[in-house]
Amino acid sequence: MSVTAAKGFTAAGIAAGIKQNGNPDLALVVNTGPRRAAAGVFTSNRVKAAPVVWSQQVLADGELTAVVLNSGGANACTGPQGFQDTHATAEKVAEVLSAKGTDVGAGEIAVASTGLIGVLLPMDKLLPGVEKAAAELSEHGGEKAAIAIKTTDTVHKTSVVTKDGPGGSWTVGGMAKGAGMLAPGLATMLVVLTTDADIDSAGLDSALRGATRVTFDRVDSDGCMSTNDTVLLLASGSSGVTPEQDAFTGAVREVCDDLARQLIGDAEGASKDIRIEVINAATEDDAVEVGRSIARNNLLKCAIHGEDPNWGRVLSAIGTTAAAFEPDELNVAINGVWVCKNGSVGEDRDLVDMRYREVTVTADLAAGTESAVIWANDLTADYVHENSAYSS
Repeated sequence: MSVTAAKGFTAAGIAAGIKQNGNPDLALVVNTGPRRAAAGVFTSNRVKAAPVVWSQQVLADGELTAVVLNSGGANACTGPQGFQDTHATAEKVAEVLSAKGTDVGAGEIAVASTGLIGVLLPMDKLLPGVEKAAAELSEHGGEKAAIAIKTTDTVHKTSVVTKDGPGGSWTVGGMAKGAGMLAPGLATMLVVLTTDADIDSAGLDSALRGATRVTFDRVDSDGCMSTNDTVLLLASGSSGVTPEQDAFTGAVREVCDDLARQLIGDAEGASKDIRIEVINAATEDDAVEVGRSIARNNLLKCAIHGEDPNWGRVLSAIGTTAAAFEPDELNVAINGVWVCKNGSVGEDRDLVDMRYREVTVTADLAAGTESAVIWANDLTADYVHENSAYSS
């Protein structure tokens, strides 16, 4: 049930007519309380869409009552009118929720958008769509909401974790969209996470940042950072249970990790999911920098698509970084076969079996004890077609 698996939430997903193909394109998630704590992380791109600017502002007090999301248009690089449209959307959500008995102002509504950059949203369709979505809010509406935020996604993405503790059980649920422009900007997609745990905004913020740092922030599909990346975490407190912070962070991380893997698995045109593990680095930052460099090496991504264990391209990617290592001490394994040892030829590359969807690249820097994992995917002709023949 995605974002409505946790008690205290309703959701809806409808077709408002924003997309020309008539597919669902507007989602609404509402926190019915009693707590309305929230936290968020956003793109670090200096070019930020109007909904990102708005949502960062309304999150300043750590509370949200609802999130409205649309696909079919990013409302990015749309000038003052784009921000006015975001404000009008939040005002409309507040109006319809207040009419349904929930006293709420626009400053308690987060807005998220995804789609083509540089095009104004059709407000004559979006605003009536808000009314329609509000009329369809349901405790069982999570899946429809997840479907409504898809753009080039081939499948909708949801995840749920329920934990039992001394005070009883509590749940974290979530939905995500993303198939392209997946590169770390703290959050690389639109994601809404919900929980019925009784956690204040500071606890939510700590858990969310701890989880995204090692999940969404380590998904690097194509090296392209979006202008709209948004991850929100809302708490209703309706379970009445306040879990230990570490346990709660762990649950949020489980959901984020699951959603991040689903994003990579649905990346545009991909035929391989690449798990890049950097080991024995001097620092975690070194491990992440090296992993990201490998993930963004188009020559390597093409080789993996062709099932060619070309370890030389791994070494060349490592060599572009500022990480601590000695070139003649580097080791590289592909699917468990150490094809490069001490910066030179290792085991027979013909031993590497690359027939299956998941490919593992292990880079041993021999410089310390730290490690990191980055997820990427191969570069295919389908990816080029998707991003040249279709606007999204």
